[in-house]
Amino acid sequence: MAISRRRFSTALSATLTLPGLIGRASAQGATIKIGMCAPVTGPAAESGRYAQIGAKLAVDAVNKSGGVLGKQVELIVEDDQTTNPGIVLAFSKLASQTDIVAFLGSIRSTQVHAMAPDVLKVGKPVMIGGTDPALTHMGNPWLFRFRPNDSYSGSVIAEYGVKTLGKKKWAIVHSTDAFGTAGGKALTTALGKIDGASVALDQGYSNQSQDFTPVVLAIKQSGADILGSYFTFENDLGVFARQLRQLGVTIPYVGSPSIVNITALKLAGPALYGTFGVADYAEDSSAGSKAFGKAYREVAKVAPDNQSSWTYDAIIVLCMAINKAGKTDPSAVRDAILATRKHAGAEGEYNFDANGDGLHGYNIVRNEKGTIIFDKHIESNS
Repeated sequence: MAISRRRFSTALSATLTLPGLIGRASAQGATIKIGMCAPVTGPAAESGRYAQIGAKLAVDAVNKSGGVLGKQVELIVEDDQTTNPGIVLAFSKLASQTDIVAFLGSIRSTQVHAMAPDVLKVGKPVMIGGTDPALTHMGNPWLFRFRPNDSYSGSVIAEYGVKTLGKKKWAIVHSTDAFGTAGGKALTTALGKIDGASVALDQGYSNQSQDFTPVVLAIKQSGADILGSYFTFENDLGVFARQLRQLGVTIPYVGSPSIVNITALKLAGPALYGTFGVADYAEDSSAGSKAFGKAYREVAKVAPDNQSSWTYDAIIVLCMAINKAGKTDPSAVRDAILATRKHAGAEGEYNFDANGDGLHGYNIVRNEKGTIIFDKHIESNS
């Protein structure tokens, strides 16, 4: 049974009456199984919980609207431990269950890189949230991205900082992992295309750093009038933001999506007031985003962010694709995902390109005393 927009909206509303999100089929009859690698433990455990809620919310809605190919959907979660070895092991455990038809991978590029060789061997669709542009350009046909990649975030951060905020001398701070390195490079490249813009500082840092004082002092000494960042982990961002303010750095700050993640907002508090961010999910950016936000708040009791929105969209698009293909054959499902056009998801409108990228722009948001306010959407041609 296909999932119509009306049936889906009705099913989504129906989930609000449930005491919890189970996301599992009844014990009777066969199910369509989807595997999910998520950080149940480790430094990203809190954001991993939000990711699971988003995925289970989608599973519930799909099942209430008739399921997939007449069957109920079952979500099977394995702990990736927030590490590269952990996600390789988690994916291996899931892949060994031959009746799992597709998978959700990680929001972290470095973890997706770690699991990518095994994804290629398994040969089944894997939905990902990692934003390193290389992930969908390295000859792996089974990776499908449900967030905009960082070639887009770099150009949007640069355009907003220079053309809207009027700042041209940049300090760029980024993780030295795959995500941060790619993001920093994307921002530098984008600034190089804007007349008068320059990079005064390109500063890397190691994940799980406890002291960012040397990084903050380098920013002060650089003479930069604006800061751009790519932080992989929200706890690092929280420490950095507090030390940034403690040491008196008050220049405008435009960050990658982690700057508006719920976990980061909790950790940093007032230290992130007045900052800007590129956000693939912004609750007020579209009707689809608002509908997801309402449903998510009811079950999670907290505002949604991109940790939960991309997993939600991934499950919905995957299930639509399986129904469209009429079977769970990996190649047929792959073709159906790539054929997805004008799907109004929680994160935005999905139009997949041949590489497996579904989204091609970012929202700009600002932090007004802890409340994330939508400013504008910028569609990129990068």
